Amino acid sequence: MHFMKPRLSEKAFALSQATNTFVIDVPADLNKHEVARTVAKQFDVTVATVRIVNRPGKTKRVMNLTGKRSSNRTGTQADTRKAYITLAKGSHLPFFQAEEAEIAEATKKTDKKADDKKAEKKPVAKVAKAEKKADKPAKKETK
Repeated sequence: MHFMKPRLSEKAFALSQATNTFVIDVPADLNKHEVARTVAKQFDVTVATVRIVNRPGKTKRVMNLTGKRSSNRTGTQADTRKAYITLAKGSHLPFFQAEEAEIAEATKKTDKKADDKKAEKKPVAKVAKAEKKADKPAKKETK
């Protein structure tokens, strides 16, 4: 079994919500068929498609300051390989479970507040109209 680490980013979260596609960091020696088999076995889901992206590591500047001596060297970040895994309908990975719960809770609160505001406004408006009609003085006719 291979170690697969999910990418927990805003872009990955948006993909999971929109198209049921999850992003996972995978070892460089796996191909898309092996990734699909491993994910299906590890998470008990049905995999529809797998896309693989090789991301070369960036070159970074590393400064070494020791007393009077200083030197600039270049270092590189490690190469990474990502798999975009689209799951079949009805399958879901629990990577963003906390965020999904927060979104569901927030929508419930906003729906409840909107319902409460609608319920409060209707009776108040009817009462206010009735009071305005009662407060108006009768018009005097002058001729």
